[in-house]
Amino acid sequence: MSLTVYGAPLSPFVRKVRLFLAEKDLEYSLENILPFGQPAWFRDLSPLGRIPALKDGDFSLADSSVICQYLEDNYPEHPLLGRNAEQRARVRWLEKYSDYELAPLCTFSVFRNRALKPSMGQPCDEAAVQSTLTEKLPAHFDYLEQTLGTAEYFVGDSLTLADLAFACQMINMEHGGEQLDAQRWPNLAALYRRVNARPSVQALLPSEQKVLAKMAAKA
Repeated sequence: MSLTVYGAPLSPFVRKVRLFLAEKDLEYSLENILPFGQPAWFRDLSPLGRIPALKDGDFSLADSSVICQYLEDNYPEHPLLGRNAEQRARVRWLEKYSDYELAPLCTFSVFRNRALKPSMGQPCDEAAVQSTLTEKLPAHFDYLEQTLGTAEYFVGDSLTLADLAFACQMINMEHGGEQLDAQRWPNLAALYRRVNARPSVQALLPSEQKVLAKMAAKA
């Protein structure tokens, strides 16, 4: 087995794949590929030029959700996509909810404006950030808070990809200087603390903080 992940550490989608691998106790190497200025050969792995991509020996594919499905199918130990049809459907729905509803707000609004743009010499659109925080995100957090209820995890009684996908967006929101309001969304906040404390997450955060520090130095 020779697994290689291609992508940038601060991407929530790259992080999702790395956490998935860690939770499955699968060893891998990371090759840093940015979302822009990519080498021409990367298109052979990811035809749309998006990160992450994965190589498993001579086999390669792209898209974080597709990669996680492949890993689940090929390495079924420590299942993370649910244990029956109903659970698998719920996991995939909540993963997509984080990827398509939370990501444009947590990552591409808060994180991009507060952390990424200043490092590139571009101004932060603080009005857009505030609109995201006060007008757009609360409804999504309300839905997820209700969906989670008092359970420890979104689906079943153990960690799944649904929890990892959600946590990956919360990490990027924190990288952008914002935290989930624990008084308004106590169950979600507890879930995030639970996932964030896992060894898989804690192993990645120090290196991410170093990248953030380098970005801040350029601002």
